[in-house]
Amino acid sequence: MPQTMTGKQALLEMLKAEGVEYIFGNPGTSEGPIIDMLGDYPEFKYILALQESVAVGMGESYARATGTASFVSLHVDSGLANGICLMLDALNTGTPMVITSANYDARKINETKTDLAELVRPVTKWAVELTLPDQIPSAIRRAFNEANSHPKGPVYVGFTSNALEASAEMNIVPSSKIDDAVRPSLKGIHTAASLLAASKKPMMIVGDRVSDDGAVDQAVELAELLGLPVYQSRGAEVAFPTTHPQFMGNHSLRVPADRETLQQADVVLAIGMDTFDELFYWGDVILGSAAKLIHIDPVHGRVGRSEPTDVGIISHCGLAIEELIGSLKTRLTPANEDEIKTRAQTVVSEAVAKRRAFDASVSGKWDSRPMTPARMMDELAKAIPSNAIVVDDAISNRAALRHYFQAAKRGDLVGVRGQAIGGGIGATMGTQCAYPDSPVFGIIGDGSAMMTIQGLWTAANDNIPCIFVICNNGMYRVLKVNFNVYQRDILQLSEPAGSQLLYSDFPTPFDIAAIGRSMGVHGERIVEPEEIAPAVARAVASGKPAVLDIVIDGSL
Repeated sequence: MPQTMTGKQALLEMLKAEGVEYIFGNPGTSEGPIIDMLGDYPEFKYILALQESVAVGMGESYARATGTASFVSLHVDSGLANGICLMLDALNTGTPMVITSANYDARKINETKTDLAELVRPVTKWAVELTLPDQIPSAIRRAFNEANSHPKGPVYVGFTSNALEASAEMNIVPSSKIDDAVRPSLKGIHTAASLLAASKKPMMIVGDRVSDDGAVDQAVELAELLGLPVYQSRGAEVAFPTTHPQFMGNHSLRVPADRETLQQADVVLAIGMDTFDELFYWGDVILGSAAKLIHIDPVHGRVGRSEPTDVGIISHCGLAIEELIGSLKTRLTPANEDEIKTRAQTVVSEAVAKRRAFDASVSGKWDSRPMTPARMMDELAKAIPSNAIVVDDAISNRAALRHYFQAAKRGDLVGVRGQAIGGGIGATMGTQCAYPDSPVFGIIGDGSAMMTIQGLWTAANDNIPCIFVICNNGMYRVLKVNFNVYQRDILQLSEPAGSQLLYSDFPTPFDIAAIGRSMGVHGERIVEPEEIAPAVARAVASGKPAVLDIVIDGSL
């Protein structure tokens, strides 16, 4: 039954109907009507950020943790523009979010008024600006439907001030669940099964959308059925248990050995990922000339858009893998099974050797000072509680983090999903909001932390008891690392000169512990490995937000 209400009331009633708990925001005067009404809605927890990337970062990680669209409120055009970088990440990686801001009154011609929907259209799945109050319920309903259905992503709804202040008769009806789990083409499944059954050196690479589709267990079953080596593409979620003996680690084209694996494979099975997207150019075709590519993904337009694809299947990852397993079981012969058993044994041995090689590579500097990233991650992994959730924004220290922190299931280890540096502070807090009963540790590069350091105040102000662990190497290390890749592999120089880059080393290193204390969080600066475990224990016991600023070696 329709009710007469203002646009601002209709907005909050729609959010209530959608089950929204948190509003992550950085408001301004234009959002005054919304803020004015919040006192009448105690069911909402408004988390104030001092910088828009923090608000969007919180919303992005919260959405991934809860599996449904989050709500973020920004300020007119200036605030909206500040949030664009992480909105782009959310679009590219398929994170459902509803982002709003308000605008000037539409009844008065204003030459400085920005078309907000047009401003963010390139970084959103859908964008609209409303000028009438009675447009609000249907637009919010569509916004949540759009955000939560494939291809998932951020949507934007803007409101002119007259849309928020004026009254109209409206119906408050929430969005409905869209069943968009697409089944695979059986023809494609059978072709893929035939290729895999006949292959001699297959490999599997899984991406975030395997995890998003709840298909990790199916991926494990498929890997074990064929004795496959399994890699994870660049991403944030656990798409395959890192504890599994056939898991080979993250796959990166920046690593020469990983590029070589693609050249050696005769069949590459890529599931729930974008195939081989990279900043650097490694050639028109990445795979070996004899290799076949099978690509399965739930999102239209992602399959076959980059690499030559022999079998492309658009499908929910879990449904496709189940059908693939069934088709394979009808094709595998006793001879296949003997071959698969031998392959699995080889894969397990190679995975063990790979881990041992990493351990050997870091052993020579194990007791050096400053401590190495490997020593830091080892001590930290042993110190954190068993039920802790780890947010990975370690940037150039990611390899060490992923070696020492194991993850058996989705949620054990999450990461900053896209490419915008600065997401870690907000992502850690958003994850903590989603998992209030679990300790959350954000392991964050010092440069990334400094881009959104204002978020520490938010943690203190709203008592979000997460623990920020800073990898403080006193330099712009990721630039050194990537410049070395550029010089070594692209320019093919024998002696890369990454250490000589401008600002590669800081004469005045960041004291992030002191910054944290100034903003009201517990801050400790750690220089000895033995100090890590007691500091972690103190931070957890406090029940308050804390910064552990760990000084590490940044040399290449």
